[in-house]
Amino acid sequence: MSHYYWNDWYFGWGWFLWFAVFMLIFSSFGNWGYTYRAHRNYGLQPRKQALDILNERYARGDIQLAEYNAMKSEMAKI
Repeated sequence: MSHYYWNDWYFGWGWFLWFAVFMLIFSSFGNWGYTYRAHRNYGLQPRKQALDILNERYARGDIQLAEYNAMKSEMAKI
């Protein structure tokens, strides 16, 4: 007895298997798209650390040596 198109894969619980396969593929593409967007480099320079900003301010002459040392010691506590 042959069922042709409506064989056991389509008639009984086989549809559930195909539904699960399609959902797995769909969710895999969604996960790949999310992680690709979240982890790609946008070509921006890396964020400056607080010490880098402090060093630049001291180099430009915006702050004096006493202020520089005080701020640097404050950052070391954190």
